[in-house]
Amino acid sequence: MDFSDPKVKQAADVLQSFMDVTRTASEFTRRNAESLGLTLQGMAVVNTLHRDPGLTLKELTERLHASKSTLSVSVEGLVQAGVAERTQAEGNRREINVRLTPKGEELARRSIRQAFSYRAMAAALEGMDEGQIGAMLDGHRRILDALEAYEIDMERV
Repeated sequence: MDFSDPKVKQAADVLQSFMDVTRTASEFTRRNAESLGLTLQGMAVVNTLHRDPGLTLKELTERLHASKSTLSVSVEGLVQAGVAERTQAEGNRREINVRLTPKGEELARRSIRQAFSYRAMAAALEGMDEGQIGAMLDGHRRILDALEAYEIDMERV
């Protein structure tokens, strides 16, 4: 990789920009979770179960793109804190459904009301017009499509 190549420098600048925005937005989300006494993963579980009550542990892992072991630990912490409860799925003893308790529902409502990262992003976008925002989103979609289509030729690495 030739880092003196302007195209490589541009790629590095774009990657760094994405990482900076992601890190800053994630910090707002982390603060929201912390204010509720939750981890990021715990808040993701609470918000997901608020939208879709009674998901199985397997469905949660798919929705949150997390490993079953990681999610099991998060769910166990939420159960111990009285935020969630587990029950066996009807007709399948191997499946476990997870639901929020009333305490969990209240945490979800508070999380949604606070929505630190959404508020911060909305404030940041106020300085842009609809055309700029649309162009940015279109650019992001095009980059994502190209990244997903890109295949690394391991023999050339």
